[in-house]
Amino acid sequence: MFKSLGNKLTGTLLVSGLLIALSGNAQDPQFTQFYANPLYLNPAFAGSKECPRVHLNYRNQWPAIQGQFVSYSASYDQHIDAISGGLGGLVVADQAGNGTLQTINASAMYAYTLPVSENFSIKAGFQATYFQKSINWDDLKFGDMIDPRYGFIYQTNETPGTNQVNGADFSAGFLGYSKYVFAGVSVHHLTEPSESFFENDNAKLYRKFTVHAGGNIPLEEGYDNPASISPNILYQRQGNAQQLMFGLYGKKGPLVAGLWYRNKDAFIALVGVQVEKFKFGYSYDLTTSRLTNEPGGSHEISMAIQFNCPPEKRKFRPLKCPEF
Repeated sequence: MFKSLGNKLTGTLLVSGLLIALSGNAQDPQFTQFYANPLYLNPAFAGSKECPRVHLNYRNQWPAIQGQFVSYSASYDQHIDAISGGLGGLVVADQAGNGTLQTINASAMYAYTLPVSENFSIKAGFQATYFQKSINWDDLKFGDMIDPRYGFIYQTNETPGTNQVNGADFSAGFLGYSKYVFAGVSVHHLTEPSESFFENDNAKLYRKFTVHAGGNIPLEEGYDNPASISPNILYQRQGNAQQLMFGLYGKKGPLVAGLWYRNKDAFIALVGVQVEKFKFGYSYDLTTSRLTNEPGGSHEISMAIQFNCPPEKRKFRPLKCPEF
């Protein structure tokens, strides 16, 4: 889900032995550990932990096939009392076909924090993004280049488009949370910008709608870091593609484990560790769809560092949600 490329290519893309279908509209890369990449999930998460923090994420999808999808992201955010909210920056890079198709997004965001009561807060976030998508036409192979006996020996009659497209994009999101329960909604690509490599072709990037919710249930009392479980659910829709994920995190001391199911697609296992201000997580997606797990599933790694908070009076309750 959330992987395809623009219009007008009637042939087949072959990159180092991988055939990638090209369809009408682009969609977003996906990170299984969505709470380990909070600014990518919802811009309202900017500054939600109050203290400055950095997140780094890496995802390798279908590693058994040459030309797989590889995605990276890096983000920074913190709460600032003077502006009653959080600021954040996010960079996402996505590569398909061993770099034949590359996308880079750079985003800045602001999330206003409203402490409704001592136990409940609301955050509203806005995100502005500059995106750049590029393609190496020399790496593409089309159907009219194939000889049934000798393979790719002909010149194509397809006309390549431009090598690069760029533009601006905007997103927004909301969060509501108390000590034990949290929920949010976000809408990415509000203006549905075009990502087409061809003139007069509106290969727009569909709006992505996300709804997520969960809770923290402590299993112990009288501890600074009690054992807990955290059930969560996430629903996303982008164009005709949609997904539902639900699962459970369990935490005991520095150790975290999780088990998730992505509807009609994959079972997901996660292990992680949190030591003071550092965390590390690894997850594996075991494909259960008709694709089977022969492409190798998906591997994902996340890391985060939280820095010391500035010596300011706390004016809101930081959001306590899963970190992976």
